[in-house]
Amino acid sequence: MTLRHTATVEDALRRLERTEPDIRAWVRVDADDVRAAAERALDGPLQGVPFGVKDIIDVAGLPTVCGSPLRRGRIADADAWLVERLRSAGAVPLGKTVTTEFAYFQPGPTRNPHGLAHTPGGSSSGSAAAVAAGVVPLALGSQTAGSLTRPASFCGVAGYVAPVGAWPTTGFTGLSPTLDAPGLLAAQVADLATAVEAVDGTRAENPWSVRALVWHGTELADTDPAMHAALERTVGILAADGAETDVLDVPGVLGALGEEVRTTELAETHATVMAYEAARSLHAEAQHPESLSKHLNELLERGRTTPKAEYEAALGFRRTARTAILELLDHVDVILA
Repeated sequence: MTLRHTATVEDALRRLERTEPDIRAWVRVDADDVRAAAERALDGPLQGVPFGVKDIIDVAGLPTVCGSPLRRGRIADADAWLVERLRSAGAVPLGKTVTTEFAYFQPGPTRNPHGLAHTPGGSSSGSAAAVAAGVVPLALGSQTAGSLTRPASFCGVAGYVAPVGAWPTTGFTGLSPTLDAPGLLAAQVADLATAVEAVDGTRAENPWSVRALVWHGTELADTDPAMHAALERTVGILAADGAETDVLDVPGVLGALGEEVRTTELAETHATVMAYEAARSLHAEAQHPESLSKHLNELLERGRTTPKAEYEAALGFRRTARTAILELLDHVDVILA
């Protein structure tokens, strides 16, 4: 079934009314406004498809609160680029979904539809939960540090993050311009393919065979035996389908970066860039530390005290590492981790 035929606005409003008391995925939905927008929806590949919008992304006429009291009352003058593209394809924004505070760490009220005592992940928590609960077939998110892929995984839906710079972040409240990227969440990968094609014309291609590298990630952190078992099961499924699989030689891939380079250094580089840029992106908000969470205050303090030379060195290291990984992906289709 294609995304075009999975839902209508009225279906979505009924499901929202039924699920929202438990899931708490939505910040704002105005049923009358949504119905009016559906009547004005343009002809297109997504005509009438309702979608959720993470509440760091502007929708004209609606507040963009970013999970913070500091943004209450801020009304967007125009749609974000991604919202406008989906409207042009005929889709209808149903409302704003819950985000963590400024898309960082402090969680909102959203619960995982598959287990209400469990986290939906962050920061695109409301969007992932809204799709998982069947309220909307499509929702917008963003990613700076796993902010879309993690909630997609936790909530059992499909997630797509556009390559950094491929889709404009106009109309987004960003955290780190170097790392921020828009993305989509949907029930199935095929639905994502339909939505991506509607946004920028990119058509998904199914390769005749898949070449996969398997990365266990044990040098970054201890992982549960159940996770190792799940990874190996997935490798087995791929192999049974004819995929070529091999273990990723991390030191070998990163050898060009220096003999002692490890993925832990890549993770630290990411954290340095994010903190430095967040301190500047949220400079005005940082003047009100009493209204920010402990987690965000700590990030902004780290960014303020990071020397510019350290930040610039991190950017240089990131560029070199990115080149090494992209060269690897010239020879394989996917890294499974």
